[in-house]
Amino acid sequence: LRNVLPARRRLTRGHHASMPYKDLPAFLARLRASEAVAARALEFLILTAARSGEVYGATWQEIDLENALWTIPAERMKAGRQHRVPLSPAALDLVNALLEVRVSEFVFPGQRTNCPLSSSAMEMLMRRLHANAYTVHGFRSTFRDWAGDETSFPREIAEAALAHRVGDETERAYRRSDAIEKRRELMVAWAGFCSGTSAEQT
Repeated sequence: LRNVLPARRRLTRGHHASMPYKDLPAFLARLRASEAVAARALEFLILTAARSGEVYGATWQEIDLENALWTIPAERMKAGRQHRVPLSPAALDLVNALLEVRVSEFVFPGQRTNCPLSSSAMEMLMRRLHANAYTVHGFRSTFRDWAGDETSFPREIAEAALAHRVGDETERAYRRSDAIEKRRELMVAWAGFCSGTSAEQT
């Protein structure tokens, strides 16, 4: 029987199909040509390396324009811990443009009054852009691959940007800081790469 059945494929970590990072600047240019709210949500997701649920549920109360920060409360985070996301100038420009036409408490409003964008909106947009070979969640892997391959930022900074826990409990106890300024440098470099304007950063 072992000789008849095909070998089982090994499961690999990170099963969400991700776009190769070298293809991302061209994709983002196409995305920016769309005026749809879903396009802005997906662009924001890419620029912040956030999860789709975090983006769909983003409210204006969470956005600090003065300090260029998006603070996601613990109850909306997968790990149940508050997460601060530094906003690059590109992400901040996107948010400011949306603020000018604000109609809801949600940054990315849906068609129904005071409701967020549909949870399938970004996936549907990916299909319309003929990018459905990749998943929305996969853009987090795209970011992680780029950070590891193309920059000299420490691994823990990239993992912190993804709101991943790094190290054991003892190590985390000594690392109280969320390295927000170093992560800001990383997100600025990422936004520059996405726009096709950056070189390697450390």
